[in-house]
Amino acid sequence: QVQPVESGGGLVQAGGSLRLSCAASGLTFSSYVMGWFRQAPGKEREFVAAISWTGGSTYYADSVKGRFTISRDNAKNTVYLQMNSLKPEDTAVYYCAAGSTWYAGQPPRMYDYWGQGTQVTVSS
Repeated sequence: QVQPVESGGGLVQAGGSLRLSCAASGLTFSSYVMGWFRQAPGKEREFVAAISWTGGSTYYADSVKGRFTISRDNAKNTVYLQMNSLKPEDTAVYYCAAGSTWYAGQPPRMYDYWGQGTQVTVSS
């Protein structure tokens, strides 16, 4: 099975920025909706952002609107999550996922392939 691979996580101070990358080689990348989810200790996996097949449409969780930007480069088989104005509550393991359907905030079960996650820690 092909899995997306996340990178770019780390430790950052509140107010700082971080960019996550997700490489999805092995897939016909442009055929997949790409999403980012996150999971903090003791909490369920939470939708963060999604981007349509060619990047024409994006959707964000209310908690990250105006701060996070999802983008994709189909030529590089890569999706990005630019995270600005980070808050301690953004601390979580961030997961990249690929799916074949599109609707606003679609749940994890609608995604077919998942990465292993990358830790983002925001200090206060």
